[in-house]
Amino acid sequence: MSHQVFTHSHRVTYAECTVGNHVYYGRYLDFLEEARGEFFRSLGTTFLQWQEQGAIFPVIEVQLKYRGPARYDDVLQIAVWVSELRGVKLAFGYRVTNAEGKTLLEGSTIHACTSMEERPMRIPAELAGKLEGFVVKADER
Repeated sequence: MSHQVFTHSHRVTYAECTVGNHVYYGRYLDFLEEARGEFFRSLGTTFLQWQEQGAIFPVIEVQLKYRGPARYDDVLQIAVWVSELRGVKLAFGYRVTNAEGKTLLEGSTIHACTSMEERPMRIPAELAGKLEGFVVKADER
């Protein structure tokens, strides 16, 4: 395979869990956001820096498939890759696993690249160049 996958670790906090000691389903979106932010940081430019340059990446679609519960104090591995990089569209794939390697969640987010005025704009060439090595084709997932 010619692509790279970024991986971020997250330890589940007590505040992220329900009374039944499993991560509240909506918190997984926070985990994906955290991993995506660290992915961008690893590429050398944060989301805030892109915003300061006039580009933002609002989420326009989310898909999550829950496969098992994460619990308090679990250390999760959140894998992030680019599933589409074209024009104004940027999509990410995710896989969340626990310490035993069990997949707990698979998901995707689709983003539009827009100006601060929310007008669609092409993904900046500098960013596209940094992301190209992380594009995973559907048949490689």
